[in-house]
Amino acid sequence: MADDRANATELLVPELMARVSQIQLRTHRMVNAVLSGAYRSTFRGSGIEFDEVRPYQPGDDVRGIDWQRTAKSGEPYVKVYVEERELTLVFVVDTSLSMNFGSRLWTKREVAAAFCSLLSFVAQRSQDRVGLCMFGTTPGKHLPPRKGASAVARVVREVIAAPPTAGGTDFKAMLELQERAVRRRSLLFVVSDFEGFDDAAAEVLGRLARRHDVVAARVVDPFERELPAAGRIWMREIESGRLVEVDSRSSAVRSAWQSDFDARSAALAERTTKAGVDLIELGTGQNLSAAIADPLAKYFSLRRRRRAGPA
Repeated sequence: MADDRANATELLVPELMARVSQIQLRTHRMVNAVLSGAYRSTFRGSGIEFDEVRPYQPGDDVRGIDWQRTAKSGEPYVKVYVEERELTLVFVVDTSLSMNFGSRLWTKREVAAAFCSLLSFVAQRSQDRVGLCMFGTTPGKHLPPRKGASAVARVVREVIAAPPTAGGTDFKAMLELQERAVRRRSLLFVVSDFEGFDDAAAEVLGRLARRHDVVAARVVDPFERELPAAGRIWMREIESGRLVEVDSRSSAVRSAWQSDFDARSAALAERTTKAGVDLIELGTGQNLSAAIADPLAKYFSLRRRRRAGPA
């Protein structure tokens, strides 16, 4: 049996190692005071842990009353929570075959790795813990949350090195696993292209979001959004292997292609909204700053404004 302590580096070919180093270097350069400050002000203090139930005291917030205990005892009791002193980030990353696709600068898998890398570096500055769970048709490698540079470095290596899984992505099973495995309140980033994400998975996502702070990060390739006019082309569906001939010269075909993408995007937005989960979009056709840092900065800003309420 392989040593559980062996990491992904031992399995990487030199070309892949070079890609990992490139991603780590570029994302590390993006970590600045502005992004780190935005992260802290956005998420710090949003997590709380249950501490105890005690008798009500004058001045306690009535919203904290434990009505079940109060009804049993006949005296008012309140639930007491304490603010977490550190955050726990868990990246839940899709490693199915569709994540290996990329028509421009990066594959979806590489963008996912860069996204996790950037946030991990930011979390490291705040002394927060970082964990990883990968999935496809079945659950993949799990790294318990840890602090420190070694934990951050391993996240990006494992995401890049994980063997892709054939077939569709079992979102429902993966999210149910997170329900059981993640006991302490955490900040979960589900990173995927969300192909095959359905109502059953969205229902579990909603339950997870009631216990944790959950953000969905969708990775999109420009080819999925807009079909280029390149004549008759054969395309293979990456997960099923099915071959399809497409006449991309036809404006009707290109319009249908974009309409299908728009419909899937709208369905995903509706499901995540219903689940109470924020959705951000990452792209493969841009440099890493535009692909991941800009969407993150915009999301941090939006979330802070939403927490502040109307001016």
